[in-house]
Amino acid sequence: MLITGWILYVGKDVFVPVFFGAVVAYVIVGLAQALLRIPYPGRALSLRVRYTLSVLVIVLAVLGIAFLVITNKENLLAIAPQYQESLLVAIQKFAVFLRIETEPTWATLRQDILAQINIQRLVGSMVASVSSIIVGVIVVLLYATFLLLERRSFAQKLANISRDASSIARIRSITNDISRRIGSYLALKTFLSLFLGAISWAIMAFVGLEFSAFLALLIAFLNYIPYIGSFVGVLFPVIMTIIQFQDLSLTLSIFLMLTLVQFLIGNFLDPFVMGKSLNLSPFAILVSLAIWSELWGVPGAFLAVPITAILAIVLSEFSGTRPVAVLLSKDGSL
Repeated sequence: MLITGWILYVGKDVFVPVFFGAVVAYVIVGLAQALLRIPYPGRALSLRVRYTLSVLVIVLAVLGIAFLVITNKENLLAIAPQYQESLLVAIQKFAVFLRIETEPTWATLRQDILAQINIQRLVGSMVASVSSIIVGVIVVLLYATFLLLERRSFAQKLANISRDASSIARIRSITNDISRRIGSYLALKTFLSLFLGAISWAIMAFVGLEFSAFLALLIAFLNYIPYIGSFVGVLFPVIMTIIQFQDLSLTLSIFLMLTLVQFLIGNFLDPFVMGKSLNLSPFAILVSLAIWSELWGVPGAFLAVPITAILAIVLSEFSGTRPVAVLLSKDGSL
């Protein structure tokens, strides 16, 4: 376990794109299967056409997200001075509320706080982060493409692994179970995340919150992170409300409405729709979130649940590790 953990930690730059590429491949395969279930007049779409349409949907979604991010970045830079003044007014009101004698100004704040930050290093790290994200997306798409190409010959490779028919059947059963559960989880989680983002966007747009579409997209992405993602997803719109409106009652209203939506979807709709797609204990999910976040950072938080589900499925197939899979399960049944 120590050697495996060390390899995962030092090799995260290799493993993270591979796992994300597998996730993208699962999504593409899931979309192709969903297109097969849609009734068509006459002959159904061929496999190649369905995969082409699935890839086209993924590419258009990535381009749409990139356009939304770039557009909001330009708008945010344009009105940044206005937000700076609004933030200072909010800080001054908070200082009055706390009965601080000296009213803070940007000069004092810069002296007390901003002077401790190396601006050159911060800008450099931001540029490096943007560049690494672009390179990471390209690498993930390459991995997904080659995984889809490998899918055509995987059955033949699996059949040639061993001459023992029972072993081949067992491996095929495990891989099919992993594909079914992980594919179902990703599909349902994507649906719930889009639904959560749409409702959050309606709430923020109703009160006139700027960048509501971008914030809704951020909420949808953070919903893939169990527990912590819901809190962080609400935090950003609340901060934006404070800067834009400087109204405590409106900020509290936004916080309560978004929290209520997160609570209802996370505690009622999520368990109802997801059912036993993964059968993982909430405590096991929380522990796996801490472990994979420590190993791989934010990408590990996104991948914690699928990786833990795969481990639970594999461990349940061997008598020596079956007790561990039982402990990881939600109700003790496998």
